[in-house]
Amino acid sequence: MRLATILHLAIIAVLITAATSQAPPIRYINHTVGDSAGWFFNSTTNTTAANYSYWAASQTFNLGDYLIFRTSSNQTVIQTYNLTTYKNCSIDLSSDNDTAVYDGGNTVFDQALTIPVPLTIQGPNYFFSDANDGIQCQFGLAFEINVNRGLGLPPSLNQPPPPPYREPPGPDSASPPITIPAGGIGLGNEGFKNGLSVHVIACAVLFALLAVNGGIGMAFS
Repeated sequence: MRLATILHLAIIAVLITAATSQAPPIRYINHTVGDSAGWFFNSTTNTTAANYSYWAASQTFNLGDYLIFRTSSNQTVIQTYNLTTYKNCSIDLSSDNDTAVYDGGNTVFDQALTIPVPLTIQGPNYFFSDANDGIQCQFGLAFEINVNRGLGLPPSLNQPPPPPYREPPGPDSASPPITIPAGGIGLGNEGFKNGLSVHVIACAVLFALLAVNGGIGMAFS
């Protein structure tokens, strides 16, 4: 095989590989954190069940994907977009706008949990466990990922936030007045929006009645 042919085939192979690697996702994916090892920490040896940074580096994450944490109540799942919170292994200085705590609603020690976490923010996302006063995070129960746009958020995750809660009015509160916009159509004034007055309409009605009763004909006969 000639050198030119070999180079030609090599270029085609590189182009095919590049096109395949850049192909957009065709579906949303559930990523089981740590694969079969799950999300666990051995407090006796201060070791994690897997290398979570290595696991995260082997995945591609997109908006609308889920991280599935198979764990127990001995660990926590913290999701944050705050790098300082992540580095401190603590949520003490975090806010509700950048950090979420997932506990599955269980408070029993060593209770098995499966916690799904949706990826709804593009860019850096950080995850860690703050159990044992942050010891678990400090010894490796933490990882960071970068979330790509992918297919974008599905409708189930792309809902507008609910309106703020307002206290309903009490029985003694007065009803607010109805305001009719200036120059617009208000309640009961559709017939007067073009500047017609009550007097003009009354004259027109009277004129019509006289015409019907022959009054107009007598006046001009």
